[in-house]
Amino acid sequence: MARKSLRQRATAGDQVLGAMVFEFFSPGIAQVLVHAGAEYVIYDMEHTGTSLETIKTQVAHCRGLPIAPMVRVPRGEYHFLARALDIGCQGVMIPMVNSADEARAIAEATHYPPKGRRGAAFSFAHDDYAAGDPLSKMKAADARNLVIAQIETERGLEAVEEIAAVDGIDVLWVGHFDLTNFLGIPGQFDNPLYTNALKRVVAAGRKHKKGLGFMAADATWAKQYKKLGFNMLATGPDHTMLMAGVRTVLQSVAD
Repeated sequence: MARKSLRQRATAGDQVLGAMVFEFFSPGIAQVLVHAGAEYVIYDMEHTGTSLETIKTQVAHCRGLPIAPMVRVPRGEYHFLARALDIGCQGVMIPMVNSADEARAIAEATHYPPKGRRGAAFSFAHDDYAAGDPLSKMKAADARNLVIAQIETERGLEAVEEIAAVDGIDVLWVGHFDLTNFLGIPGQFDNPLYTNALKRVVAAGRKHKKGLGFMAADATWAKQYKKLGFNMLATGPDHTMLMAGVRTVLQSVAD
């Protein structure tokens, strides 16, 4: 039996593990992450000022490796979403999805007709520059590419059930710090307002068969959120991982 795709596994609730990259846009980072056990990498454009040209280079470094390159775009607008997919990203994460209308527009921009309104161009980066039947390529792309909606505002939380019900949204991903900010409890991750919000997101995801995503800063968080029901887990930020590792070694010998 053929192995399920990453998208199929994520939406089925299977465990899918990866990493988010904010700082280390280096040629070797994808291979390093593969050796660390990552199945996907999400490169960040929202907070880093990174360009699509840089992301295209990173996607090229992933080609031929057992890792799915994805990107968090700055906002859920067509010119970010469709271009990110055209340069070869196999998934897009959209911050601050606040309503079902926004979710429907995102789904439309990321899928080909008749399901969506994504513009077509073939024999480019997204299909490895290969010749082939356009219809087969469109079907394969729609089946492969993950669309991740971040729930990280009070508005998104209020509409999470409607967002989860949108066909074409594959994963609900909690943006934990922003969510506490918009709930008026910055950084209070033990506050009942936040913990109840997590339960609401998990319930919506399970009801509508969506994956549930979270970026864990350490092993404790990863285990905690796995227990809560999150199945698409990532490490990050990458630079804080490096700082933690360096600090552990240096402090072990510091006078």
